[in-house]
Amino acid sequence: MTDRPPVSVLLPTREWTDSCAELAAQLDDRDELLLIHDTPADPITDTEIGTPGVRRLEAGEPNGCSGKANAIRVGIETSRHDRLVWTDDDFHHPPDWLETMATDYDAHGPVSEVPYFLGQDPLSTVLEPLYASAASLPLHLGNQIWGGSVVFERDDIEMAAFLDELTTTVSDDGLLMEYLSVTSMDRTRIVPIGGSIRDALNRPIRWAQILRWHFPGAILATAVLAVLVLVAGVLFPLPVALFLTGSHLLVNEYLGVRRWTAILAYPSLFVFVPILLYGLTQRTFVWGGRRYSWRGKYDVSVIE
Repeated sequence: MTDRPPVSVLLPTREWTDSCAELAAQLDDRDELLLIHDTPADPITDTEIGTPGVRRLEAGEPNGCSGKANAIRVGIETSRHDRLVWTDDDFHHPPDWLETMATDYDAHGPVSEVPYFLGQDPLSTVLEPLYASAASLPLHLGNQIWGGSVVFERDDIEMAAFLDELTTTVSDDGLLMEYLSVTSMDRTRIVPIGGSIRDALNRPIRWAQILRWHFPGAILATAVLAVLVLVAGVLFPLPVALFLTGSHLLVNEYLGVRRWTAILAYPSLFVFVPILLYGLTQRTFVWGGRRYSWRGKYDVSVIE
């Protein structure tokens, strides 16, 4: 047992994954891990859980928000402790992860970590450099929140208002950014993404829509800059290719990740810009097996 306050770990998941086992093994005697799923039909309901402090929690089908936002809401309302840790089930949690996150709060207040999205299909792989420079790097430099790894306490935000708006949004962490300031720690977590072309297309659409509704200035600046760089890449291919490749090598070094995909920085530009512009025109996308219609910041429908 440590001297730190106990934590409630909120993990939305429909099945028992390696992350569930990793986090269960890291619990202090007073901590709790809530495995938040949707319905009794989810595979995790058939899993035998013998670890003290680990509970399954049924959130139900989402209505007017994303499945993850719904799960987080139910998790917060049900959890016992003031110190809350949000995380995801799609990346490795090393043995000291929970202790580090929990004690970081004492030194820095609310903190988050940095994701590095690792492509699992050709399109996601090609887009890796853009995710690193347009998502991971700004999150870290701007001390912004990644919902896969964040710790805060209930008194840090206006909880009642936050939970009310959480039932009307797609992006749980996008909304949390409007309520909470964090320190982004110098720790990068590798997050595999994609696996199919459908997944690879829907992710940038969702990302573009999150920025559109929560951070319109950021998505406007991103789109304008991307188009300008694309035009420059067409007019001056060699210098732009060298500049982008070198820049992405530096970005990867800064994030502590060495990936050969930095050499795809130039060709990825010709894929990223059309997908970004396409994503801004869409109102539906698939995430976690559900199709969502997002017509306004707080106007979300689950359509299948």
